[in-house]
Amino acid sequence: MKVLMVITSHDTLGNTGRKTGFWLEELAAPYYVFKDSGAEITLASPKGGRPPLDPKSNEPEFRTELTRRFEKDAAAEAQLDKTVRLDSVRQEDFDSVFYPGGHGPMWDLAEDKHSIKLIESFLAAGKPIAVVCHSTGALRHVKTPDGRVFVEGKEVTGFTDGEEEAVGLTKVVPFLVEDEMLKLGAVFSKKANWTSHVVTDGLLTTGQNPSSSGPAANVLLAEIAEHRKATAPAKS
Repeated sequence: MKVLMVITSHDTLGNTGRKTGFWLEELAAPYYVFKDSGAEITLASPKGGRPPLDPKSNEPEFRTELTRRFEKDAAAEAQLDKTVRLDSVRQEDFDSVFYPGGHGPMWDLAEDKHSIKLIESFLAAGKPIAVVCHSTGALRHVKTPDGRVFVEGKEVTGFTDGEEEAVGLTKVVPFLVEDEMLKLGAVFSKKANWTSHVVTDGLLTTGQNPSSSGPAANVLLAEIAEHRKATAPAKS
């Protein structure tokens, strides 16, 4: 099983003068769901190389057993140092793609033409995908093979307006994930702030917030297994 994980390359939090990037738990938790299942993982980012870590995600209150495991894992850190460029990856080489969040994706992955085409190619191939937290915003320009807005009519979740308000960034981010999904015609599902919540609709699995990233990866693993079973050649 081969899983691609797409990480933001954006490190500036709007005009605040603060840094952002990917959220460590949202990389580490899914990474070990995939790794511990025996999957081969490829890490990619728009610019390649070491992607920026949101420094807040490494503060003591946000560290977890899995973020600590990642930091002590020389192989994982070496992989993170050398993410491949997003424009060099092909859907045909993977069973699925997972997008960790953090605020960074709101600026780059949401608008990145290579990311948009990549997601569209997975969907056209009938392969399951997952996005969590702010990376739900990476779906905003994605179209179906027949040119419709992909999320229209779909049940999705992502970082909520309430959660964005709680971290004081509603006026900083380029758009609000919840509002954008509703504007595009999605059915937005949410639970109380910081509650783990995962939704699957067709090929798409979405997670609400950092604590949803590991559970979303587990759901995606099950979806990949189902897809592989359904597309396996019949035994004679």
